[in-house]
Amino acid sequence: MTDKKKITEEIVFNVEFYDVDSMKIVYHGNYIKYMEKARCALLDKIGYGYLQMEETGYSFPVVDVKVKYVRSLRFGDRARVKATLVEYENCLKVKYEIYNDKTGELTTKCESTQMVVEMATGETKFFCPQIFIDRVKELE
Repeated sequence: MTDKKKITEEIVFNVEFYDVDSMKIVYHGNYIKYMEKARCALLDKIGYGYLQMEETGYSFPVVDVKVKYVRSLRFGDRARVKATLVEYENCLKVKYEIYNDKTGELTTKCESTQMVVEMATGETKFFCPQIFIDRVKELE
């Protein structure tokens, strides 16, 4: 069996004032937003973002999120989020690493899982649409 190439995408952005608490540390809930930004970039790279999901009759609600906070990001830091697709046949699972881009320090390790739901019926599917699988395999 040959190893498949992992599909990854990275985004870089400045930590804004509206993302921090009174101590100028990123509020813990905003890391979920950072994951979403990176996941959208990853899905766009694959060619199957949320608009394409909807056009093909599927939604992908988040069913599980895991976050391990290692170090804090602060106001004015430059953040880099690396998103890696780790599962795509039965569900959509993405792992994330969030770094302080200036220092290179890992600040957060995360993972999200999304299930497939057929929009017309509301039924959960335990497989991803073939169009998504085909687009992933083209990039592997």
